[in-house]
Amino acid sequence: MGVEVGAQAARSRALAVLRVRSRALAVALLPAAVAVVLLVGGSTGHIDGPGWAVTRWIVSGFALFVLLAAVGIALVVVRSRPAVSPTVTIAEESAPDLYRMVRDLADRLEVPAPSAIALTPDCDSWLEDRTHPAHGPPRPESRDEIEGVPGVRVLPSAHRRTPAAPVLVIGSPFLWWMRVGELRAVLAPVVAGTGPSAHPDIAAARRFVRGLDAAVAVTSEPRGPLSRTVLGGVGWVARLLLRSCRGHAAEMERGVAAAAAERAQAVDYGLRIVAQEQVGLAYAGWDRLLTRVALPAWRMGRWPSRLDAGVVAALTELSRRDRLAEGFASRLGERPACDLLEEPGAIDEAASLLAARLFHGGPAETGPDWAPVDWDEYPDEVVDRKWRTDAARLHRVLDALGVSRSSGAGTGAGASDPEGPTLARVMDHLSDREPGDPVTVERRAAAAYEEEAYEEEAYEEEDGGPENERSSALAAGLSAEVAREEAAVSAAAPSGAAGQVGPDMPLWDDGSLPLFPLQPPRTGRELLADHVTAMVCCAAMDTAGAAPGLDWLDGPSLLINGERSVDLGPRVLSLIEEGDPTPLRTWLLHLGIRPEKPVRLV
Repeated sequence: MGVEVGAQAARSRALAVLRVRSRALAVALLPAAVAVVLLVGGSTGHIDGPGWAVTRWIVSGFALFVLLAAVGIALVVVRSRPAVSPTVTIAEESAPDLYRMVRDLADRLEVPAPSAIALTPDCDSWLEDRTHPAHGPPRPESRDEIEGVPGVRVLPSAHRRTPAAPVLVIGSPFLWWMRVGELRAVLAPVVAGTGPSAHPDIAAARRFVRGLDAAVAVTSEPRGPLSRTVLGGVGWVARLLLRSCRGHAAEMERGVAAAAAERAQAVDYGLRIVAQEQVGLAYAGWDRLLTRVALPAWRMGRWPSRLDAGVVAALTELSRRDRLAEGFASRLGERPACDLLEEPGAIDEAASLLAARLFHGGPAETGPDWAPVDWDEYPDEVVDRKWRTDAARLHRVLDALGVSRSSGAGTGAGASDPEGPTLARVMDHLSDREPGDPVTVERRAAAAYEEEAYEEEAYEEEDGGPENERSSALAAGLSAEVAREEAAVSAAAPSGAAGQVGPDMPLWDDGSLPLFPLQPPRTGRELLADHVTAMVCCAAMDTAGAAPGLDWLDGPSLLINGERSVDLGPRVLSLIEEGDPTPLRTWLLHLGIRPEKPVRLV
């Protein structure tokens, strides 16, 4: 009953959208109809006179102009390429079990099966219509596949009137984290949406709305003065029609979703409740992995090639730390959904490279400055290199500010430093004091450590730069240096795409990458804290035997005696915000880290 109500509501709204299209056509034909009446009346003598001849010419000219404008607008709407989500298409021969599961699910739901399956590097799933002719180049008569999209078959041109089923887009983290039964339960309401999509009225209404949306995008592109004037009028008409049918289209999609959800109630209802919990957990782990683990690697010119496998490790670690999620790890003994793929490693690599492009804007293929990295190599290839690069940048800015490179008496800017860069130089500068006797400093730190243990306090992040004057100057210098380096990288990058990750790449524009930037530009305080932390980690590795590590939830981490250090951040913030080096010196002394010793930089 609920299915019929939702489907009926969707069909009624689709008819409302089509009525908007019919009214627009009627408005375009109205001057021509008036001109035909005047011409017929004049030829038969019913409408005759000196004034009617001029009127006939004026109305006929206006009708011809309106008809030509309507034809031009219709051509723009029809030929404009609708937006297509960037995905990695999965051919049926590379995932026969996955296709079989989706077809069995469609049979149980009594709806048409999706025409193809694609993966998106995000935690979402949906149906996407890709039947527009602009989505692929002309197909030779002897072939039955879209060029560059293996496994996606289309009907011969004589039968193109029947719309193909939409493509099923699945979030790639779902395949690695969810079990087969959970994935089927999550996809049930999505696959059920192919039923309403096959209705002629709903399909026609969707094509009309997508065409208007694509036309608005085309007319918004920068062009010459004449083209801008002509397309400006087309864009105004397209926006007017889009506003007229926007409400009806939204209600139509709600009706389609309600009908699909009601139809899917009979499939794995109990399991769907558990699966929805896994959707939220997968999203949290995926977001954390991208922002804390993948982003530092992308900034270093390396892209982790097994992001989806990293989601499993991150969520397993979360279930180990969080009591509320500890029961989720017990599911890992069941068959994972990625077993439905013939080569899950290759698919994971393609999805990982696509994620790097969407969220960071990296190149489309590997190169000297854009290479894949495995998780086993991540600490040495990314973490160690990141810390030493940041530390080198920090000392370059200190040199530019004229800060002494010696831990003894000041020597002025540009003086030689036979011992190399030291952490003591950074701490002395930020603590607003002249370099002094390191022995006296260590004694004071030891006394402070014996009197009371340092208790970690939560630090509330605020916007803006450090209050310390020296910290502010150093943060400004770091921001300028990072901006120059990023500008140099952007200028050296090729203007177009260097290659393609998958068959869907030609369907979207590379000029707007990244489509979904993960983080806004870092503030001066964040940059300074990252660079000082990197300098501390370099000193710990070079003087105390510490090692770089990877934490699945927090990203790059410092391992001291095999244990992850978790109390460094507040001490660094105390130094850069308040100019107080005591907490950091106490921590260094306790772990045996020598700030006066030189460190190795890149």
